[in-house]
Amino acid sequence: MGARKRNRANQNKEAKQSQYYAVLRNCPTSPRKMRLVADMIKGVEVNKALDMLKFSNKEASRRVEKLLLSAIANWQVKNEGARIEEADLYVKTAYVDQSRTLKRIQPAPQGRAHRIKKRSNHVTVVIDTRNQVEENEVVLEQENQA
Repeated sequence: MGARKRNRANQNKEAKQSQYYAVLRNCPTSPRKMRLVADMIKGVEVNKALDMLKFSNKEASRRVEKLLLSAIANWQVKNEGARIEEADLYVKTAYVDQSRTLKRIQPAPQGRAHRIKKRSNHVTVVIDTRNQVEENEVVLEQENQA
């Protein structure tokens, strides 16, 4: 591995250590249905997002709720001694990527067969604190003025 590539890999690794996220891979729900639920919680405060997911009647909301709880647990591990209520956590991003598609055959009339696509997806939820975001914006403004 070259020096530039190694340096860039180290930068990415350090950046990920300051992020709080959880990933659900190969979820057997179509990406289109999962995006409806993921878009519903983007930019929303964490407790409100959990309530929205809990009372949603979509099947995908149960999986996203569990994923959000996992992201919160990851935040707690990296911030020992900090309280969730004081942290002012919110869902920074939630995005859905398409995963593998299983191709199946269903019998059809007159000896024919129809192709069925069973889609799956990858879901990523990133949470952050509002205070940290505001501090970063202030630092960037100060650097731009200097």
